[in-house]
Amino acid sequence: MCKMYKRLVILHKKGGVTLSNRLFQGYLQQMKEYTDKNIGVVDETSTVVACTELGRIGEIKNISVSEVFVPNKVTVIDGDMYFPFGLGQKSENAVFIEHANDESEAILKLIAVSLGNIKQLYDEKYDRGNFVKNIITDNILPGDIYLKARELHFDIEIPRAVLIVRIDAKKSLSAYDLIQNLFPEKNKDFIITINETDIAVVKEVRDDTTNEELEKLAQSICDSLSTDFFGNSQIGIGTIVGSLKDLAGSFREAQVALEVGKVFDMEKSIVNYENLGIARLIYQLPTTLCEMFMKEVFKKGSIESMDHETLETIQKFFENNLNVSETSRKLYVHRNTLVYRLEKIRKFTGLDLREFDDAIVFKVALMVQKYLDTRPAKY
Repeated sequence: MCKMYKRLVILHKKGGVTLSNRLFQGYLQQMKEYTDKNIGVVDETSTVVACTELGRIGEIKNISVSEVFVPNKVTVIDGDMYFPFGLGQKSENAVFIEHANDESEAILKLIAVSLGNIKQLYDEKYDRGNFVKNIITDNILPGDIYLKARELHFDIEIPRAVLIVRIDAKKSLSAYDLIQNLFPEKNKDFIITINETDIAVVKEVRDDTTNEELEKLAQSICDSLSTDFFGNSQIGIGTIVGSLKDLAGSFREAQVALEVGKVFDMEKSIVNYENLGIARLIYQLPTTLCEMFMKEVFKKGSIESMDHETLETIQKFFENNLNVSETSRKLYVHRNTLVYRLEKIRKFTGLDLREFDDAIVFKVALMVQKYLDTRPAKY
């Protein structure tokens, strides 16, 4: 017993005594009643993590991991038979039967299938990343969040924010690995695949973290992905929330930021929900209501019928805070020429851009028109 205790202590220090290993051990203890063979499970370090012979737990098997952990392949080493199991193509453990015979292979594969299912159920139930994904995608009841958080020893009231990285679908797998390497704190930050183009980053932050700091973080991700291989990426940033139950809201905000950014800030790679302003309101309006607004504002003529020079003049005028002198300088035209153009716009639309109230209406109208140009009708 003393020898086995020492092995368990060593295994614990290495991080090998996990709940899944204890589940393996419980299953093998039941198998012991039906076979006289010694059956066990090794991990990727060749360490025995479960065994029908308790004294063998913690022992290092003299095997080649690369040889034993080949998916769907039975390997025999020194009379012992091995078969790997795990999720997908990645084998994380292997079952072994010592002193195997002709009947051992079928038994070995049955045990591997059973233990693989046990591990999958365990991962689905206890995996923290899966828990966070269920929260942000609204796939868990609010009341269950607190119960599951306690079960997983998860801090509930800690500031967190959600960022969504949107990349080319063909590059998502490689991008996921790269982004995951940028966040080594696996128990604090979570990288979650949402679909073939979107990867969510659930980031734990300080109480005093600012929007500027989140944007710098997003920029660092963009910079890491800005290679010829990954191409252009876009990142939407949700607001910082103080509780787990509010993460779904931050996730939705990051989604809205990306969608609104496509309409109103197409040249930007990073869009913060906090900075969307009136664009956020316009995006949520039905297109039929927007069309009514445009008809009411422009009784004399429409934005669509304006020429390029007129639209450029309007854009520069807004960029320079309705300052006639500064705008004429930026457009390289005489002040009187700009005044003439503004007067022409007033006669055409009925709105005088030199008047603050009319300028606001016109600015909103430009954004509404851009929205209508990119959206199908909503009813």
